[in-house]
Amino acid sequence: MASQDKSGAMRALVCENGAARLRRDYPIAPRAAGEARIRVVQAGVCATDLQLIAGYKGFSGVLGHEFVGVVEEADNARWIGQRVVGGINRACGQCAPCRRGDITHCAQRDVLGILGRDGAFADSCLLPEANLHAVPDGVSDDQAVFAEPLAAALAITDQHPIAPGERVTVIGDGRLGLLIVQVLALTGCDLTLVGRHAEKLALGEQWGARAGLASEPPVARSQDVVVACSGEASGLALAQSLVRPRGRIILKTTSAAQQGAAELDLNALVVDEVTLCGSRCGPMDAAVRLLAQGVIDVAPLISARFSLDQGEAALTAAARKGVLKVVLQMTC
Repeated sequence: MASQDKSGAMRALVCENGAARLRRDYPIAPRAAGEARIRVVQAGVCATDLQLIAGYKGFSGVLGHEFVGVVEEADNARWIGQRVVGGINRACGQCAPCRRGDITHCAQRDVLGILGRDGAFADSCLLPEANLHAVPDGVSDDQAVFAEPLAAALAITDQHPIAPGERVTVIGDGRLGLLIVQVLALTGCDLTLVGRHAEKLALGEQWGARAGLASEPPVARSQDVVVACSGEASGLALAQSLVRPRGRIILKTTSAAQQGAAELDLNALVVDEVTLCGSRCGPMDAAVRLLAQGVIDVAPLISARFSLDQGEAALTAAARKGVLKVVLQMTC
């Protein structure tokens, strides 16, 4: 199906009132100056999409922020026909964070499929041309659809350099956790993956991590860095038990369950002088380069494929325990 029909409507997987449903009559928004209209080829279901349906951020609109597509309309002709991925934050360029170059924290930002901007679980989406990154010919659609979550994994080392030999534990063997393992393995750190699924832990071992069941984590107070990406409040409590005094805890996932539910000993954070950091979006250009170099293996991370017409079933599948990445293909 084309990205639009003569009625000016398209297919879209829409979050409304705590549920997601496929609409075939969703109105196509006009393109603003400086924006590109992108025909979505493939999109990935992220844990954040599921959390938005559960009530995180109170989002209403088209879901989806991990995508690869082809530019159909743009002010700059060089983009037309180009296969692209995109940074998900649209910044105003005028506020204090923008003026200091911190555009992902723009006070007026909207975020593709997450905050104030319709997302990519649709025949087409809109993004500023400044957000676009060309996908090299040697990178497949299956690889490119991982560019945004890979960039999020890269944000860890971008914000918090990790030295070779540092003891690092990743809590959570899901979609993001396994990308983070591959990124952190490149640093030469002493890496452990803690999770609950033997087959996922085996992937972590394949990519250079020591595997540990959640019931048998590393020695308490022994880790220089702990990355919490299980999406559960209990993961943060486990991270605090593992980190050494003056170590770092990096909180990587957002969820409706975590809102107001952190199980933290704040006194211990003070006494042990532990640094607690949030981490979100990362460098898309670096993610695309790593994918082009073949450094990151995404093939084992795809659990299932669905057409956009099967979007509701795709979300149900993605929510099942043990499932990794579910991919939406707009035409199949």
